[in-house]
Amino acid sequence: MIGSEPLGHCGPDAVAARVWAALDTVHDPELGESLVVLRFVSDVRVDEDGRAWVRLRLPTYFCAPNFAYLMVADARDAVGSAEGVTAVSIELVDHFAAQEINAGVAAATGFVGSFPHEAAGELEELRTRFQRKVYLAALDRSIRALGDLPDTPERLRLGDIPAGPARDSLCRRRIAIGLGAEPGDRLLVDESGEPIAAADASTYVRFAHTVRVSVEGNAHFCRGLLATRYGATAVNTEPMGAQR
Repeated sequence: MIGSEPLGHCGPDAVAARVWAALDTVHDPELGESLVVLRFVSDVRVDEDGRAWVRLRLPTYFCAPNFAYLMVADARDAVGSAEGVTAVSIELVDHFAAQEINAGVAAATGFVGSFPHEAAGELEELRTRFQRKVYLAALDRSIRALGDLPDTPERLRLGDIPAGPARDSLCRRRIAIGLGAEPGDRLLVDESGEPIAAADASTYVRFAHTVRVSVEGNAHFCRGLLATRYGATAVNTEPMGAQR
């Protein structure tokens, strides 16, 4: 909710830090990584009244508009919920559909409203499909932390994964697609929560590994394209003055 808290005693620097933290929770739907980590955020500015401006960039001019729309919309929601933010402007730049995406997100018209003559529907099904992919990638990372699969992989529980980033990531991915994330929950389940039978465990684990390699390969490729396009462009984290 935009405007949940006034700036009060918090200056633009403090609010800008919260905006960056909010953006770090927004992920590229295909790659499953933070926009901040991917360096897709090129500028964050906050004025004395708590108005925030964020500029996003993508690796190529022709990045898929559906993915771009999701990132811009998610960024607006996340920043709008940050304490001290009173208004939000998210601007996608250097993209062939930037005008339509920026206008649609600002007006909350949805993807179909942004592309009335091209879009076949909204994007939740697409989002879910890629959430399931990044879940499989996280599952593979967690299994790698175990080493070899035990003789009875169907008995594995989340709590059997060593505590650390791999398990934390897996729990977040499970929650995102509606799966349990308690230590006693079964580890090897499909994206719908159905247990993987012992006879199918090795095949399923190999499939998860293939998905992880694909996701991480795409992320590496996107990083290379971004670096080629923008070089070592530094982000601007200085607070913005009252005038834009």
